[in-house]
Amino acid sequence: MSERRVIVFPPSETGGRQVDVDGEILGTAYSLHDLTTLLRNAGLPNWDEVDVAESGLIEWHGGGPEVWKP
Repeated sequence: MSERRVIVFPPSETGGRQVDVDGEILGTAYSLHDLTTLLRNAGLPNWDEVDVAESGLIEWHGGGPEVWKP
């Protein structure tokens, strides 16, 4: 994972946060569960919600793992 760059962008006006891995948009997450699912589908199958919330490898823009609405 250290070779992959994960960015979670600020919440949009309608809610949800765009998720980018290595410059590719994976989709929009509306919760930590959604984000975990997107990352699992991107090749991080052993990660759970706690791993995602506590990872120092994820760049959180506009708030941390507890922020999903503007």
